[in-house]
Amino acid sequence: MKKALIILHQKRSIPGDIGKKLIKRGYELDIKRPCVGCKLPNQLDDYSLVVILGGPISVNDNMDYINYEIEWIDVVLKSEKPFLGICLGAQILTKYLGYKVEKNSSHLSEIGFFSVTPTKEGVELFKNQKYFYQFHDEGFELPAGSKLLAKGERFKNQAFKYKNCYAFQFHPEVNFYLHLRWLYFVFLKNPKKLFVKGAQNIFYQIYLRIKYNKKISLWLDNFLDNYLLKI
Repeated sequence: MKKALIILHQKRSIPGDIGKKLIKRGYELDIKRPCVGCKLPNQLDDYSLVVILGGPISVNDNMDYINYEIEWIDVVLKSEKPFLGICLGAQILTKYLGYKVEKNSSHLSEIGFFSVTPTKEGVELFKNQKYFYQFHDEGFELPAGSKLLAKGERFKNQAFKYKNCYAFQFHPEVNFYLHLRWLYFVFLKNPKKLFVKGAQNIFYQIYLRIKYNKKISLWLDNFLDNYLLKI
């Protein structure tokens, strides 16, 4: 059986639609959480792909496990195995490559559904879906040698490809259940986060979730089958 290494950043985190769709495609999930002391493999011979998902911390926080993950990206690049970094995962790749992750000039967040604009290289990938769920207040520079696939209004770089790696600022893995789960835990732990400058009204988020949930799921199917899993 093919094996996917999934890296999460909280005890309670789950991989959402990424996990479900990989299992459906015959992958066994090996979930690691360096935030609670899990060690990552020194080589990837036993794995078919790697996914690093998001988290509530910043890649700029000087935390041991984040620094460990940044250094570990070297293993991914040397392996040439397919890699997907989502939000924090994309920022970890960016930091490893020596580029900045920072707030935008207006200190605006993106929390809710926002559109992305495909570049010439990303037209086919994004032709059927351009609205995605976002939950962040920092964005990444475009590393040298990368192909920018999609741009945004508040955060210029939304998706890029670098060698065997794809990096997304948005969250295609978030389905209806995971969206509600995130809102619930943020309400419990840090409710002010949902009302920062740039956050969408929660009820409007739910309306847009109903509108786009199926389309994003189909988009993710296409990305997995025709892009990531073909590397």
